[in-house]
Amino acid sequence: MYTDSHCHLSFPELVSQLPDIRRMMSEAQVSRALCICTTMEEFDQVHHLAMTHNNFWSTVGVHPDNEDIYEPSVQDLVDKAALPRVIAIGETGLDYYQMEERKGGRTIDDMDWQRNRFRTHIRAAQQAQLPLVIHTRASSDDTLRILKEEGEAGDASSAGGVFHCFTETQAVAKAALELGFYISFSGILTFKTAQDLRDVAAWVPLDRILIETLSSPSAIPR
Repeated sequence: MYTDSHCHLSFPELVSQLPDIRRMMSEAQVSRALCICTTMEEFDQVHHLAMTHNNFWSTVGVHPDNEDIYEPSVQDLVDKAALPRVIAIGETGLDYYQMEERKGGRTIDDMDWQRNRFRTHIRAAQQAQLPLVIHTRASSDDTLRILKEEGEAGDASSAGGVFHCFTETQAVAKAALELGFYISFSGILTFKTAQDLRDVAAWVPLDRILIETLSSPSAIPR
């Protein structure tokens, strides 16, 4: 039996397919799934999935790419995290991928809003004693630095969690593991151009690997 550690079943293109998705999950022996929240506005819908289906659970958080949405405080996140079937904070993290093209020509120095949001989520996870779901893309140095600055060290006071949809190097995987995090791999492993990533997956200890689906594969570069 398998657990899908990261899916977005609240996305409009998937909501209408939920019965078929659940059937295919059963056929593939996927017995549980973690439904990921990407905005506070979306949380009620994500949480409803977890409350409606006894093999779904929910996170609460704001994806690093999302702008012009409600910006949660630590307390906002902690309050939602206390609800039944909420088991993680995120997804959160940093995303500098194609920053100039995708973010109006901004530089890394202009991305303090992402870094501040990330710190808020880390502090909420530590206070709620729940793991983090980390999204990091073209930003691993800052992601690791901020985790360390916020006290993540793999000890009892740390939140820990998972680096999801991992596409980074073995060095980044090693640093994440040393901080107590798990590594989650998606279908990107099957891409013809992903041999380096397959090498990383072969190196990560089996007891530190999670798996996940890609709900929007068109958004992932091949």
